[in-house]
Amino acid sequence: VQLQASGGGLVQAGGSLRLSCLASGRTSSMRAVGWFRQAPGKEREFVAAINWSGGSIYYADSVEGRGTISRDNAKNMVYLQMNSLKPEDTAVYYCAGSRRYLGKDATRGNEYDVWGQGTQVTVSS
Repeated sequence: VQLQASGGGLVQAGGSLRLSCLASGRTSSMRAVGWFRQAPGKEREFVAAINWSGGSIYYADSVEGRGTISRDNAKNMVYLQMNSLKPEDTAVYYCAGSRRYLGKDATRGNEYDVWGQGTQVTVSS
């Protein structure tokens, strides 16, 4: 499985972006997709995750109420809609895929088997 993230860009505080993650290859082996982000000088942090079947969804407290993760099984796409963006949301955003259905462990990066390249999100104040 390969993952490709896109949709990042420069946006003013209060604006919105929709990030996309396209899965290709042996997508039938993928059970969950998560979004993580890493800001300069900071550790990678969990943002949101969704199980491919059944749709269990998890959000980090930092994006709860502002972010919406969704999937389109037919297109092998996972989206992360981010609203009311803040300068502290500035980071490189990565999507990651897991071969297991995830629960609370969706927040842990080592539960994911494949990572896409990042897409830069910059929020100006």
